[in-house]
Amino acid sequence: MEQPENNQTTMGPDVKPKTCQTTPMQEWKNERQNLKELKEDSVICHQCGMCFIDQTSFKKHMRIHTGEKQFTCPQCGKSFTQQGQLTRHMKIHTGEKPFSCSECGMNFIEKHKLNIHMRIHTGEKPCTCPQCGKSFTQQGQLTRHMKIHTGEKPFSCSQCGKSFIDQRQLTVHIRIHTGEKPFTCPQCEKSFTQHGQWKRHMRVHTGEKPFSCSQCEKSFTVKQSLESHMRIHTGEKPFSCPQCGKSFSLKQSLERHIRIHTGEKPFTCFECGMGFIEKQQLNTHMRIHTGEQPFICSQCGKSFIFKQSLERHMRIHTGEKPFTCSECGMGFIEMQKLKIHVRIHTGEKPFTCPQCGKGFTVNRSLKRHMSIHTGEKPFACTQCAKSYTVKQHLESHMRIHSGVKPFICSECGKSFMEQRQLLIHMRIHTGEKPFSCSHCGKSFKQQGQLKCHMRIHTGEKPFSCSQCGKSFTVKSNLESHMRIHTGVKPFSCFQCGRSFMQQGQLQVHMNIHTGQKPLICSYCMKSFTLKHVLERHIRIHTGEKPFTCSECPMSFIEKQKLKVHMRIHTGEKPFSCSECPMSFIEKQKLKVHMRIHTGEKPFICFQCGKSFTLNRSLKIHMSTHIGEKHFTCSECGKSFTMNSTLERHMKIHTGEKPFTCPCCIMRFTVKQSLETHMGIHTGEKPFDRVVESPLPSPVCSLSPNNANSVIAYMDSPHLSEERCSQSV
Repeated sequence: MEQPENNQTTMGPDVKPKTCQTTPMQEWKNERQNLKELKEDSVICHQCGMCFIDQTSFKKHMRIHTGEKQFTCPQCGKSFTQQGQLTRHMKIHTGEKPFSCSECGMNFIEKHKLNIHMRIHTGEKPCTCPQCGKSFTQQGQLTRHMKIHTGEKPFSCSQCGKSFIDQRQLTVHIRIHTGEKPFTCPQCEKSFTQHGQWKRHMRVHTGEKPFSCSQCEKSFTVKQSLESHMRIHTGEKPFSCPQCGKSFSLKQSLERHIRIHTGEKPFTCFECGMGFIEKQQLNTHMRIHTGEQPFICSQCGKSFIFKQSLERHMRIHTGEKPFTCSECGMGFIEMQKLKIHVRIHTGEKPFTCPQCGKGFTVNRSLKRHMSIHTGEKPFACTQCAKSYTVKQHLESHMRIHSGVKPFICSECGKSFMEQRQLLIHMRIHTGEKPFSCSHCGKSFKQQGQLKCHMRIHTGEKPFSCSQCGKSFTVKSNLESHMRIHTGVKPFSCFQCGRSFMQQGQLQVHMNIHTGQKPLICSYCMKSFTLKHVLERHIRIHTGEKPFTCSECPMSFIEKQKLKVHMRIHTGEKPFSCSECPMSFIEKQKLKVHMRIHTGEKPFICFQCGKSFTLNRSLKIHMSTHIGEKHFTCSECGKSFTMNSTLERHMKIHTGEKPFTCPCCIMRFTVKQSLETHMGIHTGEKPFDRVVESPLPSPVCSLSPNNANSVIAYMDSPHLSEERCSQSV
């Protein structure tokens, strides 16, 4: 049976209708009741006890009990018990609404509905609850409200047993079981179980926000949202937690809070089993599995899972940094980043490693640190199986395979895989070196460079070779060193196939093919392929000799030369001849010495064809052709082709004879003269190989006391090459 149009609830047979205030309908009922009492021949319904003044009214009433509906709509086939009900129903098909509101122009099918509507404008609420004093515009609303006080829920769900105050609530609830969503949005085709939900949803498309705040003029699509918003202005928090006393402005906020105490997480992810306190948290979490990123930046097109992530991202474009540090004035996009930054000033490190006690300002730094102890590297590359402790490191690594270099220098157009690399590169253009050494004041572009530099002062070498125990200040140097043991040469030249242990070695080698010498001396414009060779060369111009011997005052341009010099003090001669017992301080001297055994003379005079074992011997020889004598004695004006010859000559003037024979009292100005003299005592004839010399061997024919004759012989040019060979 159709519900009465006045929205009043039908009472039971033994219950008389209750009144709140006198209405036209109630007056009509009272009149009819009086007529019943007056007429002795009134008709009584034996099923419900109602009285009727005439037989026609009684017959109409009986149709309620029999279920007879003799008045049928010709358009939709719906049946009614009374003619008046059918008449009102037909206006739905015709669209006729004859009763108009004089205030807002709204039209209604029945006058009764217009009368109820007018109470919105007049504010009249004639139906008042006798228990709490709350007022309502309609009797049906009061009847439903009274069930809150009585606890009556007469309408029960046949599937789950849940009870409801009225039939409408049960009807809506049944749709949960059936899945019925009869109200569909014509624009996006989203469906809803209730008409009110559909109505609220339509405001998303229309942009309508009919409920406005009187204090701040903020508008809302739902009245409930406005009521909740008003509590911001009033400060009202009517919902309090019984466990901790915390108050909330919204009831659902309290319900969510209570789950913190109970530990309840009713919303579970079916993909990973993770539980959540709120459904919204679950919906957001599901985007991780689906990959959905509904929030898109209008400027760069980047997508985000969370709305607040997009809001934070937009500040990158706007440059807005609303959170400022009170200590140094530094601005931040997020409040969380400001909190972390403040720990730099306070020195607070709230996250401590349980294994080594090291403190960290950020929790993620502690998590990364813990993987050092556990050895865990959860982020693995799908292409090369390399693993990382941090997801960001994996993302950077993947760009090696993809070749993507998203960070571009605005000055020179060079691209980089990481933003950090671009920032460091920009310092080349700006000349900025923000990291300074506290010991020597030297500045560096990168903090890592300063860290490595500090080990020069501290002497720290934390990276040790597991095979030979050699230590290094930098990890990359250890890795390069390890290739000596393994023999790995991963860097190959594509032109000649030659392999190298280090990338830098390959780059230098490529200059051989290209002929490129990119490093130019600013003093003499000489070009070099290697930076350290240029630096060494520059010291010739500056006269700088930074490497000083700890044993004697001698200084050297190169560290390698100091290393060789130190062997003079230690007596070390690591390079031994395989043909004879002689050893040498330098490898180059051994190489020159080996030419004595092989007879190799690679340096040839282009004028006379004479060959020499040493390049300097050839240069001296060339002076005989051109007659050039650069070295002049300041005492007598005599000139010499070699500086060493001049030095020996000067001892004639000074009378210095530093070389003394251990067998006799003879002294000599040069060491070679002493060695030649020693042949008299030993019987050795070291000059048998120069029998072709036009001069006779003077060592055997000169008197031992005639030192001047010996010196004159030693100054002869025929022994120049022999002297050079022996000086090696």
